[in-house]
Amino acid sequence: MATAGKETPRERYRAQLRAEIKERAWEQIAAAGAPGLSLNAIAKQMGMSGPALYRYFASRDELITELIRDAYRSLADTIRAAAASGADLAGFGRALRAWALEDPQRYFLIYGTPVPGYHAPADITVIASEIMDALLDAAQPAAGPAAAATQDTPLEAHLAGHRQWAGDHPASPTALRLALHFWTRLHGALSLELAGHFDGMGFDPAELYEDELRHLTP
Repeated sequence: MATAGKETPRERYRAQLRAEIKERAWEQIAAAGAPGLSLNAIAKQMGMSGPALYRYFASRDELITELIRDAYRSLADTIRAAAASGADLAGFGRALRAWALEDPQRYFLIYGTPVPGYHAPADITVIASEIMDALLDAAQPAAGPAAAATQDTPLEAHLAGHRQWAGDHPASPTALRLALHFWTRLHGALSLELAGHFDGMGFDPAELYEDELRHLTP
């Protein structure tokens, strides 16, 4: 048995193999999308038998869960670092875009089309809520008089009674509205950009994104 804080050679070997399996999985996702992920194909690439690989990931869904968990944790760490540096709401938006452009497949795995038949475990939702909590923290001071002056009263009234997505965060209805617009509009712009829908249109998507930030941040 390994002592606390020290890995045995077997544990290190297992960690290395799991990391390589995930690398191969990302290559498959980049080539054919998450629905085409095949553990048997990965095993063949690595010179392993299918049953041998299943000792490291018991199913395709377990592997997908690990990839999604890594992606959400990476984004949560990025947002946390932005918050620690004193970033405002616009700074959060720029951090989100930089993270998405760094690895579009990672972005699409968590914000793209859901994988048919896959259901994420509860701990994934917990990590995702960390990201939303940080966004709501940034939206709260931004939801001041300037934001209130342009408030969408019907939506704010609706959100006041439909705030499950915000968890226990004490954000005001104005902050909820601002965060929701921020999240949906920026993800819309990012998804279109990363999918190549702006290619050939003759404008810089970065300029469009910055213009969205200007409209979203009072």
